[in-house]
Amino acid sequence: MPDKETLIAWDKRYLWHPFTQMSDWHEETPVIIARGEGCYLIDIDSNRYLDGTASMWTNVHGHNHPALNAALKAQVDNIAHTTLLGYSNIPAICLAKKLVELTPPGLTKVFYSDNGSTAVEVALKMAYQYWQHKGYPQRKKFVHLDKAYHGDTIGAMSVGGIESFHRTFNSLLFKSIRVPAPESARLPRCLTAMEHTLAQHSTEIAGIIVEPLIQGAGGMLVAPKGLLKGIAALARQYETLLIVDEVMTGFGRTGKMWACEHEDVSPDLLCTAKGLAAGYLPLAATLTTDEIYNAFLGEYRELKTFFHGHTFTGNPLACAVALENIAIFEREELLTRLQTTIGHFQNRLHEFYQLPHVGEVRGCGLAAGVELIKNPDTHEPYPLEEKVGIRVCKAALARGAMLRPLVNTIVLMPPLQISLSELDTLLDIAYGAIAEATG
Repeated sequence: MPDKETLIAWDKRYLWHPFTQMSDWHEETPVIIARGEGCYLIDIDSNRYLDGTASMWTNVHGHNHPALNAALKAQVDNIAHTTLLGYSNIPAICLAKKLVELTPPGLTKVFYSDNGSTAVEVALKMAYQYWQHKGYPQRKKFVHLDKAYHGDTIGAMSVGGIESFHRTFNSLLFKSIRVPAPESARLPRCLTAMEHTLAQHSTEIAGIIVEPLIQGAGGMLVAPKGLLKGIAALARQYETLLIVDEVMTGFGRTGKMWACEHEDVSPDLLCTAKGLAAGYLPLAATLTTDEIYNAFLGEYRELKTFFHGHTFTGNPLACAVALENIAIFEREELLTRLQTTIGHFQNRLHEFYQLPHVGEVRGCGLAAGVELIKNPDTHEPYPLEEKVGIRVCKAALARGAMLRPLVNTIVLMPPLQISLSELDTLLDIAYGAIAEATG
């Protein structure tokens, strides 16, 4: 292996990092991860860091998990990849069956892709083409909430609501309809706005897309109770499709396997990714109903086929790991055990309000955002040039934890298997880092 100095030089010369201002990066000494153990990441100098964001919200059972490693190794001895275009493979078949059994009632078909953004693209294209086949070609628009984030590909950005991410690409995006996201006390106003939109554009709308319970990249914004159920009822009333983006919230993050289970919602399409393969390999899936699936059936010459696919669709390695991921959930009764962890986490989050520059703490399940403000009296935010979120993460790194800011909001989203003592350490580090960075 090249030495540390060589790796750093190569990184700065050849790599372009996502969501990173590279002029700042070139002034930094990067942390280079070499391996992982449980909830810890270990760099090339053998420093250990608690993984405070589950490696971009993906890791479920910890790093280097023996059962997941074994599943991966066993599958690679059979075959690493084979196309799903016109052929099939054993892990993809078995995982599809398992996902149908795990998801809310009515979702009966599984279409694989490779990440959350592509899972959303698949859902949007399915919904759009469904209406074409049903004889409603005018149904082309999608409704979404303000501050929504559904990915960074063109279709996913088109139904997003984060200006700082998406405005550069506005001329590339298709038109969608944005509805204000509610504050906790303003749920009726949000649903009223949603109903007004649906009534006004009822013949044009192909579907509504929503992140259930919590909007992630928009700032860890927790939805008021009843929002998802209310939107689902409106979708039924106005006979449009409901797409639930469970890319972040799925696989136990909210305390149930799926966030939409908290409000007994069965969507028309469900997108999953991040936790699906437990943070091991790129894998995503879009689940849908027989009603939507059947609209694509017909004679070859009719061209009703869903013309969409990915080279690594249904990759056997990823599917084998995903199957073992689900097996661990079931074997260890993880969702039951998780309730204690979530309760402890949510109770301790209140401590952050003792810090004068913490404006709001928003949490749902084992996910939270701590929003930082410059002026406690006026709630004035920190200006971008102060880079307060980045400063907090640097201070946390020095204390032994890896965090990630959403501008001025610090995300806390550890692996689900984190122990209570590890969780306490992570929260103590985050608290101390915020205190240091905000003075």
